[in-house]
Amino acid sequence: MPLQIQLNTRPSVLPLYFRALTARKPGQLTEKRESVLATVILQRQSIDPDHLREYRTVCGFESAAAVPATYPFVLAMPLQLNLLVSKAFPFPVLGVVHVRNRIRQYRALAEHELLDIHCELLAPVPVKRGYEFDLVTRVTVAGELVWECVSTLLSRTRQRKPEGAGVSEQRARAREVVESVQAGNARSMEWQLPADIGRRYARVSGDRNPIHLFASTAKLFGFPRAIAHGMWLKAHCLASLAAAVPEAPLSAGFEFNVEFKKPVLLPSQVALQFHSIECGLRFSLVDGAGKRAHLTGGIEPL
Repeated sequence: MPLQIQLNTRPSVLPLYFRALTARKPGQLTEKRESVLATVILQRQSIDPDHLREYRTVCGFESAAAVPATYPFVLAMPLQLNLLVSKAFPFPVLGVVHVRNRIRQYRALAEHELLDIHCELLAPVPVKRGYEFDLVTRVTVAGELVWECVSTLLSRTRQRKPEGAGVSEQRARAREVVESVQAGNARSMEWQLPADIGRRYARVSGDRNPIHLFASTAKLFGFPRAIAHGMWLKAHCLASLAAAVPEAPLSAGFEFNVEFKKPVLLPSQVALQFHSIECGLRFSLVDGAGKRAHLTGGIEPL
């Protein structure tokens, strides 16, 4: 039976990071073959207007009545971390890589609404580089599903089983996105990313992973400098596209997908390339030379 956790308040992130650093994990799967390893539920959560305002500022969103579609991820992050440090997750948390993220917003969220947050940790799937697993988060308001997110994470191991067809298809789609964005009809906007954006986003998100904070702490994990949070990059893409493409399908239900490909070192210059398709947008975030994609993604109406 899956581990089930019922919370009354959002857990503090710092103790969870301490558990992530110190927890002993077996590093291999058990004989159990359950599709869901663990769930956590937190009900009737209100949105703090000051926190939401700070999130908008850090990520570049304009003030608006609707809550940014990436904001519920910040609310759910401590719940997701709670699942990863639990006994249900067999791999060390440090070193886990966020490889894909899909958000489905079924309708816009209002600031005054009370949110019920439900997170599931699904069973790992063997791939060439190790094991991939999904964290599925659903937000409901008075029983109505309004927001859903699937975060696919990778735990690198010596597992060498062939990749499933689903993973191969996802990579093929990612290549198609890059090729279509670079086909010649794309618009582009440059970003100058400061060295402190990781620390600023950490304060508002609670994600204080050392690789995002300082060059000195990032070097402990093999990076030459601090790297930007993947979900800050995704949020800033959404904010930039909303401002640059007023006709983008962001006012009602839409799906917002990203595949993270290469980390963005801080500080750095990158460019957001994008173009419209029949129903939605395709985009990629590339390095200053325009030769290497850091992430690719798309937005489509539901």
